Amino acid sequence: MLLDDYRVAVLGSSRMRKRIGSFALVAALAAGALLILGVAGASSASSTVWLCRPGASADPCAASLTTTVITASGARTTQTATDASNPKFDCFYIYPTVSSETSANADLRIQPAEQDAAEAQASRFSQLCRVWAPMDRQKTLSPLVVSSPAATAKQEGIAYASLLAAWQDYLAHDNDGRPIIFLGHSQGAAMLIRLLASQVDRNATLRSRMVSAIILGGNVTVATGRTVGGTFANIPACTSATQTGCVIAYSSFPTKPPSDGLFGIPGQGVSIQSGQRATNGVSVLCVNPASLAGGSGALQPYFPTSGTTGVSTPWVLFPSLYTASCEHSGDETWLQVNDIGSKSDKRPRITEADGPLWGYHTYDVNIALGNLVADVGDEESAYLRAHH
Repeated sequence: MLLDDYRVAVLGSSRMRKRIGSFALVAALAAGALLILGVAGASSASSTVWLCRPGASADPCAASLTTTVITASGARTTQTATDASNPKFDCFYIYPTVSSETSANADLRIQPAEQDAAEAQASRFSQLCRVWAPMDRQKTLSPLVVSSPAATAKQEGIAYASLLAAWQDYLAHDNDGRPIIFLGHSQGAAMLIRLLASQVDRNATLRSRMVSAIILGGNVTVATGRTVGGTFANIPACTSATQTGCVIAYSSFPTKPPSDGLFGIPGQGVSIQSGQRATNGVSVLCVNPASLAGGSGALQPYFPTSGTTGVSTPWVLFPSLYTASCEHSGDETWLQVNDIGSKSDKRPRITEADGPLWGYHTYDVNIALGNLVADVGDEESAYLRAHH
């Protein structure tokens, strides 16, 4: 089926991704270890490898956006879209865990897994921005199940150091003062949390150039009952389409996450990957991409077709199939995704293919990709009004 093909192609096999479920991760590093890893893991500015870079040949973030729209009745139409011409904004994208290399940390070779992830998650933002995506030495799938806490900390330190080096190279040589939208999912979200916390959150100049950050499946937290505090001291949750300098974050589920879940609960699961251990006085942030101000909204799910029989375009859109709202119960906060299709609606559905601990994590981006692109478009318009 279409969605199962996407799940495997973009984020690895079910067996391999379940290894991540142990989350035997200790992300925070002691000060001495951080100094050592900063030397061992960082690459020089000249050695940055770009997965996506404006003007590069075979750029997966500049792939075709032509879409087959399939309605509940099975009717099909074709939707076209094009990359922005000379956009005024940059997007900085960090991909999720996709590398299946046998080493503890990936090297910087561009491989199909990273290309597929970038095309699936970041390429549609090319309608609005120049998309930059550095290769980083991410922690690979293969060693996670056997890693000790110390080894895991070392792997994550190497991964972050390589990302930080690429970010600093981008700022020094490529950004040209442009406002930035940050994008990250899963391990990419964890690394983006670290980057924003250390480089942007307390830097007023960089914050003024931040249009928004989309941080999905990473357990961004806020002080309970507030829109800021927790993960970031100064970067708040997005609460309207006219707000900028804010965060859209969520983890998607079809029902309340289990108490031992990996997402939606502070201080556990993916939280540890970005060093977020606080459990008291904070809640995991949920911002509904279909209704930033709150309440329910219709999702616009875009999925790459990956050559699926019967669909000739690179993308497929299933309108009027899902709605979403942010829910909170006990310690859990999540994006509740509801299937509103009728029994006669034969379009394929997403499932909790990896079990309730994961929910719809694989599909966090694509289940609402149309909404997220629209949100960024609104935020860019608001940014231009405020800064010109």
